[in-house]
Amino acid sequence: MDTKNISFITEFILVGLTEYTETHFPFFFLFLGIYVITVAGNLGLLTLIGTNSALHTPMYYFLFNLSFIDLCYSTVITPKLLVNFLSERNTISYEGCMTQLYFYCFFVSAECYVLTVMAYDRYVAICKPLLYTVTMSPQVCSLLTLIVYVGAFIGAWAHTGCMLRLTFCKDNTINHYMCDILPLLELSCSSTSINELVVFIVVGFDVGVPSITIIVSYTFILSSILHIHSTEGRSKAFSTCSSHIIVVSVFFGSGAFMYLHPSSVLSMDQGKVSTVFYTIVVPMLNPLIYSFRNKEVKIALRKTLSMKIFS
Repeated sequence: MDTKNISFITEFILVGLTEYTETHFPFFFLFLGIYVITVAGNLGLLTLIGTNSALHTPMYYFLFNLSFIDLCYSTVITPKLLVNFLSERNTISYEGCMTQLYFYCFFVSAECYVLTVMAYDRYVAICKPLLYTVTMSPQVCSLLTLIVYVGAFIGAWAHTGCMLRLTFCKDNTINHYMCDILPLLELSCSSTSINELVVFIVVGFDVGVPSITIIVSYTFILSSILHIHSTEGRSKAFSTCSSHIIVVSVFFGSGAFMYLHPSSVLSMDQGKVSTVFYTIVVPMLNPLIYSFRNKEVKIALRKTLSMKIFS
């Protein structure tokens, strides 16, 4: 390719969630409400876990990290989406796009891993309760958290580094509401074969390994639950597992639907709908599903509120 005839772009145009302008204001208020609930829920959960010693356990330690990740990667995506609903021309600089892509990949990968660690935590708590304190010691929890963030860092750099090597020419319109991998690959005027291989390997690992780990963990958990003679104990265990399974199914299912489909089968509009689930909806649902249905969190919340009222 003759590089002298190439006009390199410095910004991208985001098509957005929909091209129909009459839906922009309703969507703006819808996603603004979702974002407010997301920020309030996750910040509230972070504060509650951090200030209540009764919640300083491995389960809530990982829930604390999950809330932090949800808050961060929702903030990476949603504010820009809201601005796009109110703007006539939705642009993002090349540097801003690559930055958004990196942090998006980082926090999504971290979410995959922390959900896996939470499944392992539940497996140890239900299947090996006598060894739980030793197995999930503070040192082990810290090590697992380090693995979560290091793994996310490596995956995000793999995607972003490969994207930085591509050449983008005259076509700078991204058919998406954010800088995602597949829409950017469609705009490249250089070969994307290496990028597609990296996507298949990294996303396959990020989805496949956690999925297998979670399935195996819950196979043993289900077997242990069925051997619990107490109806109350069995019900409590099922309730904890069902909440985790719901979020895992929505998150991993939508992610796999987006990235592991052949491009000829999945349209970009379908991909945008799928992305909405795990970038915007799931971060809002997590604090509701994992905490506000939890008895210990409700007790801690009531205690915190009563202390503030009577102080």
